[in-house]
Amino acid sequence: MVAEGRFCDSVLQQLLAIWQNARGKERDALLWGDEVEYLVVCYDDENRKVRLSLRQADILAALATDEKLLDQGGGVPDVQRGDVRQSETTAPVFHPEFGRFMLEATPGKPWGIGFKDLLDVEPNMKWRRKIAKEHMDKDEYPITLTTFPRLGAPDCTVPSYPVSGPKLRSQFVPDEIANPHIRFPTLAANIRARRGRKVEINVPVFRDEKTPWPFRDPTVNYDLHQWPEDDDVRNGAAKENHIYMDAMAFGMGSCCLQITFQAKNIEEGRKMYDQLSPLGPILLALTAATPIYKGFLADTDVRWNQISRAVDDRTPEELGEKPLKNDRWRIPKSRYASNSTYISQDPRLRREYLDPDLIYDKDLKQRLLDGGMDDLLATHFAHLFIRDPIVVFAEDLKHLDLSKADHFENLQSTNWQHMRFKPPPPGSDTGWRVEFRPMEIQITDFENAAFSIFIVLITRAILSYDLNFYIPITKVTENMETAHIRDAVSSQKFWFRKNPFTRPVRSSTESQTPPGSRPPTPFGPVEEEFELMTINEVINGQQSTDGGFPGLIPLVENYLNSMNVDVETRCDLARYLDLIRKRADGTYWTAAKWIREFVRGHERYEGDSVVGEEISFDLVRAVERITEMEGRDGLGKEFLGRRR
Repeated sequence: MVAEGRFCDSVLQQLLAIWQNARGKERDALLWGDEVEYLVVCYDDENRKVRLSLRQADILAALATDEKLLDQGGGVPDVQRGDVRQSETTAPVFHPEFGRFMLEATPGKPWGIGFKDLLDVEPNMKWRRKIAKEHMDKDEYPITLTTFPRLGAPDCTVPSYPVSGPKLRSQFVPDEIANPHIRFPTLAANIRARRGRKVEINVPVFRDEKTPWPFRDPTVNYDLHQWPEDDDVRNGAAKENHIYMDAMAFGMGSCCLQITFQAKNIEEGRKMYDQLSPLGPILLALTAATPIYKGFLADTDVRWNQISRAVDDRTPEELGEKPLKNDRWRIPKSRYASNSTYISQDPRLRREYLDPDLIYDKDLKQRLLDGGMDDLLATHFAHLFIRDPIVVFAEDLKHLDLSKADHFENLQSTNWQHMRFKPPPPGSDTGWRVEFRPMEIQITDFENAAFSIFIVLITRAILSYDLNFYIPITKVTENMETAHIRDAVSSQKFWFRKNPFTRPVRSSTESQTPPGSRPPTPFGPVEEEFELMTINEVINGQQSTDGGFPGLIPLVENYLNSMNVDVETRCDLARYLDLIRKRADGTYWTAAKWIREFVRGHERYEGDSVVGEEISFDLVRAVERITEMEGRDGLGKEFLGRRR
């Protein structure tokens, strides 16, 4: 506990040093970047099996030592012709991820905001996948599925290892499935140790015509006695009618699409953080791509809650299962969760939008206030401080360097919320950044580019028109739950603001209020500012309602009209917006719906919710073919959004 307290003090001191040194930092223009994550699969054509390849380290080593790649200034495959054209884009960068079967790829340098720059995103994504494939074995392929259909089923990796190792203590996956860098297995082991039991992930199973009911996960072994945690299933960890999983790998082994923006200053960054937060659940549902876990069809479509449970380190006291005795708070959310704070010093931010039950460390908040930080931002960081650090290296405790951010980033990077506010790293030219995290990875590079470009254009419209998407943060949390419902994009409604152009009307007294405070404004009742909308209404507008919400795409198109974009570029951008428009109105399926229907239509499927090895093989092959063909043969055109 002494070491933990010393570490938290170091985190706070580094944060205050960053704040004091960078609060006035200005950048000339917005920059942004995307992160695409791949699963590396290995085919066994003779036996019609597909497994996860655990050769991440070998692939990364091959990429790191490729002199031609390192010297390359930016050969980018042309989207239409498939050849290589030269650009100023530097070679992409590949990174390790939690799973040894995963790769992350980012562009070699940040994207600019120029409209023609946006048209380089898809070619660059195709180039990254091509490079990754060139450094794999001939029977390996990088696919962009959120989860491997049979992760946790027997014989799902190459090479194969026995399960129930000392770090994860899982019934279903071996310790070797995690990246061997000490940080990753230590994260998993410390989360399990802090909880006092294994993580508990239960996903409702999809009830098909022949699914046994009640469903009891047939893969659970109730007779294991190797570790004390093996008692979990005997104590009710595996829920009836649910698919049960018990390790961090089932969450952090998921792939996603993340976008990071660099703002011109802290004020712009805080505004983007707030205004993008209500859009998170909408984009989560629009990109739904996760209907299978551990070889079973699930009755949910997205990954978010599964990752949340996979890293949930809350103790029984923090969960409210026992009276508070050793812990300070009951904490309502996992450390991987939707946002709980707004942070902008925006006069439109009403008290009623904030979480009235927010948990934060009052003592640390006061120290931040004493250090000159304003109330909203101090509250935000004090909320992050309710989490313990889950990986602290002994050497880090020996010396505190206020010119670095290592202690702060250790805590910040293990608070996985759907938005992340990122201060500038000390000693760098980087500005204040905002990370948009909820989107599921899509099967094709066209789709991933489309959603990346859409979020960039929405951000530009927000800043250009000073749009107001505020709703109570508790409604954002509710929307995140709604996004998990099967086919939520078509079947559900989400809380959303009716009028994005509202402004507070300030009296002469209010105009004298010191900056940073949140005085009441003469708005009407908060409840009249938002309503339940379909995703089609949010994206395409409430055409049938006079004066209704205009729609995100019409707002983007108005912004493009105001910028006098040339006709050719405008037509190219329209292809991406068309995907979003038709995904929202149901013309094109989500990947989750397409995958579910692929399984249910397979000749080997028996209507029992089981995704067997041959089904999985054919599914992954189809995903690879769709990626390569981009719908040219009609395969998967229900959701690809581009007919050739």
